[in-house]
Amino acid sequence: MEIPYIVNPRKDTGLINSKIAIWLFLASEVMLFGGFFSAYVYLRMGADYPWPERTLPVLPGLINTFILIGSSVTVVFAWVALKLGNWRQFQVYMAITVACAAIFMVLKGIEYNVKFHHQAARLNDYTVVEGHLGYEKDSEGEYSLDRHGKKIEENMIRVVAEKLTFSVKRFHAPWVNEMLSEAKRNGSEIKLAADIKAITEEGGKEEPLAKAGDPLSLELLEKIKQTQIEALEHNAALRTDALRLEWKEAKEANPGKRGWQLASDVNIDMEALKPRLLSEVSSVEFTVDPPTLLLFKPRDIKESPTSSRLRDDTVIDGAMGASPMVFHNLDAIDFQWLVMKAKEKGISPEAAIADSWLMKKSEFVREAWAWHLARNEKRQAELTKDYGFKEDGKTPKRTLTHKELYRLGWKDLGEMGVEKQQVKISGFDKIKEEFKGPNYEARGEKTFPHISIPREEIRHAAKFTPAWNTYYAIYFTITGLHGLHVIGGALVLLYYLVFGRKMFLSNPEWFANRVEVGGLFWHFVDLVWIFAFPIFYLM
Repeated sequence: MEIPYIVNPRKDTGLINSKIAIWLFLASEVMLFGGFFSAYVYLRMGADYPWPERTLPVLPGLINTFILIGSSVTVVFAWVALKLGNWRQFQVYMAITVACAAIFMVLKGIEYNVKFHHQAARLNDYTVVEGHLGYEKDSEGEYSLDRHGKKIEENMIRVVAEKLTFSVKRFHAPWVNEMLSEAKRNGSEIKLAADIKAITEEGGKEEPLAKAGDPLSLELLEKIKQTQIEALEHNAALRTDALRLEWKEAKEANPGKRGWQLASDVNIDMEALKPRLLSEVSSVEFTVDPPTLLLFKPRDIKESPTSSRLRDDTVIDGAMGASPMVFHNLDAIDFQWLVMKAKEKGISPEAAIADSWLMKKSEFVREAWAWHLARNEKRQAELTKDYGFKEDGKTPKRTLTHKELYRLGWKDLGEMGVEKQQVKISGFDKIKEEFKGPNYEARGEKTFPHISIPREEIRHAAKFTPAWNTYYAIYFTITGLHGLHVIGGALVLLYYLVFGRKMFLSNPEWFANRVEVGGLFWHFVDLVWIFAFPIFYLM
């Protein structure tokens, strides 16, 4: 049976089936992205912290906007070429459309990559610093090396381990090997703290699994883990059978009652089950003699002054060593949040900034802030000169924004470098910086200095990812979902380009309709970006 309205439109609507379907699909897409954009506006208006404004580089976003607009034009040209029966022109225009999609994703990938490698830290006083992590230097100015002779990254948590408690089911083998290697390198031994005995057979007696003083090894942990798994499976089966029997007896004793009416009366007699249960060993403790220094990435450990925990639930008892976060290049200083908190407490912004940890500890920050204040005076004078005062004759009509007053970004520090250090870079490097961020090598350490922040002074630290704040969470959600739409749409258009010749020759009108439907989806992708660009990049 032939399906109607595939090529010829319905008389009442003037539409073919696929066009109706794509409009229904796009209606659901409008609701999806509409919900995201509405949530963004709602969260921004109710934010209890300084919402990032004009944070993203405009040039890549602007280029991507024109790229998508251009691709929307070429996909229409490709469709028109099909309607005119010109296959060669269709190939050219559709190839341009797909190429535009590829360029868009490459630029978006570059933008994402910069975010994933850019570090931010919020201090206890709510000062925010941004930059890139480097390598720590010792007292003689040399880089610290690990046992393989590799440079130790700055962002490492150092713990002087005295005792290790492993979760039997969750221990991470590479971390165990790392601990063993570090202990061996430092001349320490990791030994079992106490004997481990377990009942491994139903009705049996306790048998030794390991003895106090046994050295830590993956084989030992795996042996205990296997015993634990077998015990859990056996005990769970016993409890299930006992519970099933209890329910059966409860139902027989209370005919007509439903399950929820009997639940309070159904209890397992654990005392009766005890003789049949196997021993469960959920964790094992090892002593470290003498205590040894262990290094962990911040994402792998929840540090504490006396007892830290890894993501695999391994507990490390011991003092936390000096674990500073060292910015090899500090490229932004942000007092906006600090000022907001200070105003809530009735403290003047100037006093709060002067009392901040960064101002007290860094000569560069004090110098940069003095330069910033002097520049702001000039800026405000220019605004007052251009726009004048309000009716009271004292209040300027235009004033600097909160961000301009209390944030020094990398472009501001670059401007200070040009003015004070005579640091200059080429026009090409300036364009490159719009895509990849500041050129640290060209601008030098005097523009973006080295700074070390004690771990105890840091309230929160993250890359510019969803973990940093709500803004980036929504940014990656919307632009990531949009990127998936770009990829999906481009693959469909690429399919038409590569495999469409046969369809074009057999039924050109039908093929043109398919390309038109793909083009409608592509226009929607463009429309979403036209909304996303000003919201994220310009506002």
